[in-house]
Amino acid sequence: MSYTERRRFLKNTIKAATAMTAFSCLETVGMPKAYKTMADHKNVPAKTLAKDEDYWNEIRKAFRVSPDFINLENGYYSLTSSPVTNAEVDYLKTVNANHSFYLRRDYKKDRARVLIEVAELAGCSPEELILCRNTTEALDTIIMGLDLKPGDEVVMTNQDYYSVLQCWAMRARRFGSVNKIISLPFHPKSDEEIVAAYERAISPKTKVLMVTHLINTTGQILPVRKIADMAHRHGVEVISDSAHAFAHVNFKIPDLDCDYLGASLHKWLGAPLGTGILYMKKEKIEKVWPLYGDDKYPDDDMRKFGHIGTIPCHNELAITDAITFHHKIGAEQKEERLRYLTDYWLDKVRDVSGVIVNTPRQAQRHCAISNVGIKGVDATELAEILFERYGIFTVTKNNQEMSGVRVTPHLYNSLSDLDKLVSAIQEIAST
Repeated sequence: MSYTERRRFLKNTIKAATAMTAFSCLETVGMPKAYKTMADHKNVPAKTLAKDEDYWNEIRKAFRVSPDFINLENGYYSLTSSPVTNAEVDYLKTVNANHSFYLRRDYKKDRARVLIEVAELAGCSPEELILCRNTTEALDTIIMGLDLKPGDEVVMTNQDYYSVLQCWAMRARRFGSVNKIISLPFHPKSDEEIVAAYERAISPKTKVLMVTHLINTTGQILPVRKIADMAHRHGVEVISDSAHAFAHVNFKIPDLDCDYLGASLHKWLGAPLGTGILYMKKEKIEKVWPLYGDDKYPDDDMRKFGHIGTIPCHNELAITDAITFHHKIGAEQKEERLRYLTDYWLDKVRDVSGVIVNTPRQAQRHCAISNVGIKGVDATELAEILFERYGIFTVTKNNQEMSGVRVTPHLYNSLSDLDKLVSAIQEIAST
């Protein structure tokens, strides 16, 4: 057997073993039945399917969840489903067994294949995309790589992610750009109200708008395309922080018409920890400096942003398995289920005396992320009470204008989990 034949045999053997392991895992967690159920329900309207508890009980079997507490803090990152977890472990074993040979000979080709699948999911060209480790890395690359001059202005909000605000502050101190931080309404009456808040801050010196697609503290979904259209009319570029929107709400990157975007795949897509994407319109790539030096690629090639040293590649390989799982569920079906779970519990506490809801009521302005507070109860204390007294895990999320705990159910959460949350909030608010 020749060397090439041995390599082909090895690859096919590994592929077959991985597939068998994944299939065995699916049998164990009941997923073949779920996949058949998905196929049988493909013509059921997403809003109707969102309320079918028998259907979602099958999906729930794909997740291994701790029985020690109710996890309603899925916004940090998502549990990987069992098929994805097992695939990642198999990739790790294969990479470790083949060691440097794999990294030097095969990894680049496999990474390019993964990137193509991610680009298809995102609806953009692979030439406009690069894999990275998380949204912070993606956005910091843009923020520190833009060629802004002293005095150039950047518009952002006090509800943007704190790491993003910190990076813009560091850039301003170091290079003299000017940050204009605005406030946004928590319960806007219209998209135009939000767009106007950004537009009022634009001046002849404004070069960039920083927009959070889905706000991590309150769950409000912003009308990014309308904001981008307005900004472009003023000759201003737009960066979208889509960390919580990607594979959560159903959209394609070109729908936003943003110039730059960062997202985490380990959040709502359910890919392994340490996976994300950086996007730039093709014509914007050349003007942005990479964070790390790399002279192998021309200035207009996205691959110049990918040189970050040796990385744990097994988690990137499992991105494709997460995409498969996402497609099996269906993007629209997933979004509607997540929104239904949030509305199920949130509607039960909105009018409870003493409860403060910091998330908009309209369906198009929220999905799985929401934020509530209780008058007279410190948000940090509220999170502790929920966990210590009721076994419900949430996280405190505050800014200068609001205080509360963030609640983020996922596909594996049951209505019973949310009933317990409602009961806990009602009891705490009544004392």
